[in-house]
Amino acid sequence: MQILITGIFLGGVYAIIAVGLSLQYGVSRIMNLAVGEMLVAGAFAAFWFSTAQSLNPYLSLLVVIPVAFCANWLIYRYLLLPLVRRAKTRGQLEVDSILVTFGLSFTLVGIFLWAFGGQFFNYSFLSVPVEIFDSRYGQNRVLAFVIAFVVCAALWIWLNHTRSGLSMRAISVDTRAASLVAIDVEKSSNFAFALGGAIAATGGMVLSTFLTFDASIGIVFTLKALVIVIMGGVGDIRGAIVAALVLGITETVVARLIDPGLTLAAAYVLFLLILLFRPQGLFGRAQT
Repeated sequence: MQILITGIFLGGVYAIIAVGLSLQYGVSRIMNLAVGEMLVAGAFAAFWFSTAQSLNPYLSLLVVIPVAFCANWLIYRYLLLPLVRRAKTRGQLEVDSILVTFGLSFTLVGIFLWAFGGQFFNYSFLSVPVEIFDSRYGQNRVLAFVIAFVVCAALWIWLNHTRSGLSMRAISVDTRAASLVAIDVEKSSNFAFALGGAIAATGGMVLSTFLTFDASIGIVFTLKALVIVIMGGVGDIRGAIVAALVLGITETVVARLIDPGLTLAAAYVLFLLILLFRPQGLFGRAQT
């Protein structure tokens, strides 16, 4: 039970990062390899609020969310939109966006290293234990899971029960058909990319409350987010959430029962199994 609950807590935090990437790829058709750096930016902002300003790190969300949204909006508008307009096929756009965001990732890592150095950072916040089912867990991890649950639930409700959310889903299915029913595809794609980046930065803020991080850790979470998105079914928010929970539980089982050093290997073994036996993902549709 303790392993299961710990895995669910970890998977919930993974979900908040993966749904951001899933939204960016599902609507904007951009496989963003710099999503992990948005997470790192959110983590550094929370660290600064907690240590330099002696404030509750969750107050950093008042800054992190709008700044990350605007930064990702500008990235899409001036760096990625020209690629979208010139791409003749979806495959060409995917290749171009992967190369551009890969370069952006290294650029942001360089900026973080220049600004913060290569040392590791952490801080203490709600590290006191709370008892659940006769086992103790850090309050910071419990609160992180609650925040992740609220964000994922709000995103799912928005996508499925609002007019703007249904427009996003229409674009993810067929951009041409969406444009024929008066949906502004470029504007909606820009919004989805910016929102996905803001969600990823929120995940970084949440992770920083219990995780030691450095300027270059973003690539690890980018890879995990990619694994989750593909496992769940590309562009499927529901699949990303379920796959994140599966990955969190798997990593926890391996860390507790085998060796903590094998958690990343376990993630990729699980990923390979999905690719071999269900390449469309847990909730994706098979190509006909």
